[in-house]
Amino acid sequence: MEKNSFDDLKNKVCIVTGGAGILCSALAKGLGYAGVKTAILDINEEMAKKVAAEIEKETGTTSRPYAANVLDAKSLEDAKAAINSELGKINMLINGAGGNSPKATAPVEEIKKENMSELEKTFYGLELDGFEWVFDLNFKGTLLPSMIFTKDMLESGKGVIVNISSMASIKPLTKVVAYSAAKAAINNFTEWLAVHLAKTGIRVNAVAPGFFLTNQNRFLLLDEKTGKPTARGEKIIANTPMGRYGEVEEVTGAVLFLLSDISKFVTGIVIPVDGGFSAFGGV
Repeated sequence: MEKNSFDDLKNKVCIVTGGAGILCSALAKGLGYAGVKTAILDINEEMAKKVAAEIEKETGTTSRPYAANVLDAKSLEDAKAAINSELGKINMLINGAGGNSPKATAPVEEIKKENMSELEKTFYGLELDGFEWVFDLNFKGTLLPSMIFTKDMLESGKGVIVNISSMASIKPLTKVVAYSAAKAAINNFTEWLAVHLAKTGIRVNAVAPGFFLTNQNRFLLLDEKTGKPTARGEKIIANTPMGRYGEVEEVTGAVLFLLSDISKFVTGIVIPVDGGFSAFGGV
């Protein structure tokens, strides 16, 4: 019987898209502690540089920043060439780039008789360009990196993709219609690609984080002026059996499991990391 540890991850090269974000920077740091060399890809080059420097300083493991746009194939190809030159062949990919937009978010949770006069605050008032932006960033921003960064894995006959989905993909959340649908598409794509690549040695899985305070959702969960929970924030906590928001570091264990050979017979799954939210029926 093989030893169960994350030792097989040491000195592997992992790309983290959206790597300067709150969740993905924490994930990348966790990988650094496991000895994984990380390529921090982000459209914000200065933030990518800051995150990579922090990872190297705190973990002692190599981390390099790369400016890249997950919706621009040429940008990703250039990043791949630089990564191959500086870090070596790519072994793993975390598709973490994503986000939501107020333009694709309905201020009103449900249409009722009393708000029929304000349809502009409902589904009917949403802007198509907001939908397009959210779908492009979340879905195409997972599709394109998967096409480009896994070619090294094809050559080596081994590799892992971990897509960052969301609890909104499993239980569609009120207000965030475009984000919920885009993340649900990522779950379906995860399963499809897992089957498509199964015999190549590349595994494809996803994690679906529950509720964490990030730059993308802070405007929905906290009152901007008081800093206190909004009514929506209070509802989320009430429906999370553990009674709190997650800490970003708490996603790391699930990701390390999926990246490691410990899970080498696991492909095509989506793991909720949600404090029990998806298991709770509300009563």
